[in-house]
Amino acid sequence: MRIATGFEDADRPAIAALYWEAFGGKLGRVMGPRERALRFIAPVLSPSHAICAHDGAGRLLGLAGFKTADGSLVDGGWGDMVAAYGGVGAAWRVAALSMLERDVDDVRFLMDGIVVAADVRGRGVGSRLLEAICAEARMRGYRDVRLDVIDGNRRARALYERRGFVAVEEQSMGPLRHVFGFRSATVMVRRLA
Repeated sequence: MRIATGFEDADRPAIAALYWEAFGGKLGRVMGPRERALRFIAPVLSPSHAICAHDGAGRLLGLAGFKTADGSLVDGGWGDMVAAYGGVGAAWRVAALSMLERDVDDVRFLMDGIVVAADVRGRGVGSRLLEAICAEARMRGYRDVRLDVIDGNRRARALYERRGFVAVEEQSMGPLRHVFGFRSATVMVRRLA
């Protein structure tokens, strides 16, 4: 397995599909239908905010994104939303998505999503990506890595706990749970040695 920062343009469709497979459940009501979501996601993916895992043949196994003051993995703006959804569709989607926005606090490095292909889950890809995120954070001078995990994603939370992340705060979605399909998200932090 090869872990590297960035990706080639040829990987965009596979990354967008994998991202949608992982996050479509919570974003589907806002970003769907799938075809439009992929049309939005693929061109706005930022290689500078992605760490990818590939097998020896070059197949994408998974990726982890991160967010900085300079951008994020899915880094589209208003014009990108309008191109995919039209003006009215973009307006209400931007408003809804702003409720999920997580600020970069410049104290803790923010992991902004991790996805692993279904057929290779449980084989160490997620662990390797988490360690790569921690290495990226260290290289940038951070002492902590922060991530959020939704209440229904027990498998991911168990992985994070095994890799040294500790729950520090639970954030309720309140009425937005009906829009995004989850009741709460837990902020988890790992202190870097």
